[in-house]
Amino acid sequence: MRTGLVTDSNSDLPDDLIQRYQIEVIPNTLVMDGLPYLDGLEISRSDFYKRLPDLRQTPTTAAPSQAEFSARYHKLFTAGCEHVIGIFTAEKLTAISNIARLAAAEIPGQVSVIESGSLSMGVGYQVLAAAQAIERGQPLAEVLRQVQSVRERIKLYAALDTLEYMRRSGRVPQAVSALGGLLKIKPVIELREGVVRPVDALRTTGRATEKLISLLLELQPFEHLTILHTNAEARARELLERLETMPGLPLPEKPLIVNVTSVIGTHVGPNGLGIALVRSHW
Repeated sequence: MRTGLVTDSNSDLPDDLIQRYQIEVIPNTLVMDGLPYLDGLEISRSDFYKRLPDLRQTPTTAAPSQAEFSARYHKLFTAGCEHVIGIFTAEKLTAISNIARLAAAEIPGQVSVIESGSLSMGVGYQVLAAAQAIERGQPLAEVLRQVQSVRERIKLYAALDTLEYMRRSGRVPQAVSALGGLLKIKPVIELREGVVRPVDALRTTGRATEKLISLLLELQPFEHLTILHTNAEARARELLERLETMPGLPLPEKPLIVNVTSVIGTHVGPNGLGIALVRSHW
């Protein structure tokens, strides 16, 4: 049975993987100074982050319409797919998964909608697991099992440059907001099952980076690793170079570096650094 894959642009999958596995990516919408932009299509990530500090109004974001999900599902069926799997951003963060389910209900039994519990490459690695299982010719039940296995082993951490953008967006949980009373805070946070949790509060970006490294050491071994950043590529490459030279830290083949999509960047701000990884089977 041929199976198609759909995700939203918050999954942060690199273009080469999207093209290789023929994944349908539905763009979210970013609204800046009253003008809408399709995420990843109508504004580049670097341009967005450069403009962000000087915007008169806090940008807002919007999920795709139900019609857009329906159109992507039907596109895959027209192309010969017999079933579609949709893997989307955590529903505690956005309405995307709920809208995707409404569209799937129009064609009962033909679309499996999976709420990832994550975002960025935390979603992307679940999509990738599905794509690879489909490529191996595995049946639908096994594809879904592979996705669940990866979901259970994903870890996602971020060292933010500031809490200001989370405050502006209204997305700061009370437990994290309490960190903001510290002077020049560099918070390290974790996203787990759609919930943002505080991990540490550091005074400098250097110490925040060291915290990410210590978390990586605690979580090894892992199958996949992505260094995430919000227009801070130099920091991301420096971190990866350090990891590559650390004794006793076997890295997966071809770790990725990803500039996080603008829709996520709206809420976390520029100059941030993060890690998304999939732990090895226990």
